[in-house]
Amino acid sequence: MNYRHAFHAGNHADVLKHVVLLALCDALTAKPSPCFALDTHGGRGLYKLDGEAASKTGEAQDGIARLQAEAPRDPAVQRYLAAVRACRAQHGAHAYPGSPWLLAHALREQDRIAACELHPEEANVLRGHFAGEARMAVHARDGYAAIKALLPPKYGATKYGRGLVLIDPPFEAQLDEFEVALAALKEGLARWPQGMFALWYPIKQGRALQPFRRAAAKLPAKSTLLLELLVRPDDSPLRMNGSGLLLLNPPWQFDAAMRPTLDALRRALGEPGASARAEWLRQAE
Repeated sequence: MNYRHAFHAGNHADVLKHVVLLALCDALTAKPSPCFALDTHGGRGLYKLDGEAASKTGEAQDGIARLQAEAPRDPAVQRYLAAVRACRAQHGAHAYPGSPWLLAHALREQDRIAACELHPEEANVLRGHFAGEARMAVHARDGYAAIKALLPPKYGATKYGRGLVLIDPPFEAQLDEFEVALAALKEGLARWPQGMFALWYPIKQGRALQPFRRAAAKLPAKSTLLLELLVRPDDSPLRMNGSGLLLLNPPWQFDAAMRPTLDALRRALGEPGASARAEWLRQAE
């Protein structure tokens, strides 16, 4: 409840998360049937990088700002940079899109989006940003509980067989957050086994995440993929050295599509000792 993403908007973790999020959305919209997206921790949905919070940390300088200066030719990175430009064309030169904005940007008229935010002030701002967006339902509620309440998705007479659940918690509970997130993923898969699920997580010391990775491999998904980007060696427990996404039921050959993207991000954003990887924990037979 104390977390404010505005301090971290546009940093290297946001870059990774949003590049992958758009790639998942594009895979969904490649098929004509409607889809549904649930963003469990939506924040305020739109940020100002020249605002007090972002200016205080300056994290965007080593994220989106550096990537724009490098402008890798990788298609997924270019797709992301085009979305940021579209956001700024609407909201000003220093705007940065949160995941709810990117979902609304990438999905279609026939698709539906639910965005949750527990903090009352942030939820009010989020609701204001999307007041005229018929596809978007904003819920001022706990995002983990929303997985149980909103899945499987149904709007009116329409049932959604395809879609994505993005879980992007603030990790205020640090390593304890993984247990809560894994339980939510298990619940989500039980309710919507054909859905795609994406859990973002921070990386300080990679070896501390081995229990999480082992537990994730046991989730009842058809396939489980890890994507990780370290912008520096993971040798300090005091700072976020990188981040990752746990993907359940990702699109076919998504690892092959993302490997050059991860490498492009490593080159553009990394310091000495940076690394990236795409690793299957479970593959569909």
